[in-house]
Amino acid sequence: MQIIAFGDVHMDFRFVAAIPGIREADLVLLTGDLTNYGGRKEAEEVVSGLLNCNKNLLALAGNLDHKTVDTYLSGLNINLHGHGKIIGKIGLVGLGGSNPTPFNTPNEYSEGELAAALEKGFEEVKNAAAHILVSHTPPHDTLTDRLRNGAHVGSRAVRAFIEAKQPAVCLVGHIHEARGEDYIGVSHIINPGMVRDGYWVEVLCEPGKIRAVMKTSGKKG
Repeated sequence: MQIIAFGDVHMDFRFVAAIPGIREADLVLLTGDLTNYGGRKEAEEVVSGLLNCNKNLLALAGNLDHKTVDTYLSGLNINLHGHGKIIGKIGLVGLGGSNPTPFNTPNEYSEGELAAALEKGFEEVKNAAAHILVSHTPPHDTLTDRLRNGAHVGSRAVRAFIEAKQPAVCLVGHIHEARGEDYIGVSHIINPGMVRDGYWVEVLCEPGKIRAVMKTSGKKG
């Protein structure tokens, strides 16, 4: 199974159609921030564009998406936030929004709320052969949650979940400048950066093995 994952769209999804294999992928995962402080109307524009590339889409709202985006995704039955879905033999667990920020963005949750959503999602897929975590906010104290000033601003609840459950891969976003990879135990954490800059992740799921690779079009860096 081939999965294409990306996030931090912020209303600019023009590059998505150019991602190699996007139309043939078995699944496309959108890791949040479809809009810039937008709601349902703006999210519809993004989702419609992505569905034109691939109908096998699962998504979650980011912290810059209003709560109506979460409701809209649920209405389409593609929302991963607080849910688990088994695709093939892989259990996907989703977490949208973010832990609290200094900017009071529209879709923030307490660490307790994030932990509860993660446990709820995992309960739905706990018997899957392997697991992938799709979280808008990265785990605390990793290379994927570090601001330019060196501060780590990711979620402690996400980190605790990864430490306890050890998903094979954790796909994150939120902190644009923290594009990179890290590990917590055996869990491979990837923040690909913004898709509009030509960044995405390819995940290949084979029997007994899940391999995730950061990809770039070479538009930047």
